[in-house]
Amino acid sequence: ERAIRPFTIGRNNWLFMNTVKGADSSSYIYSLVESAKLNNLKPYDYFNYILSILPGKDMNDEKLLESVMPWAELPKELYNPKKS
Repeated sequence: ERAIRPFTIGRNNWLFMNTVKGADSSSYIYSLVESAKLNNLKPYDYFNYILSILPGKDMNDEKLLESVMPWAELPKELYNPKKS
């Protein structure tokens, strides 16, 4: 039940998207946040990291984009501490 909670909250928020383009953008962000969580990243820190690296770069550079994906090897400070 807790696993689907973010989706159900998001579903209620999606009712207020004004355009298809806005809904698409929202879905991209939602997907990145959930992927970051699944990869044990802190979403806020992860977004700060990628937004500090990507501006001004070639968005067609597949190696660059692959290097900032949530499943890539990223700086240790972006990860949640391991629970013991």
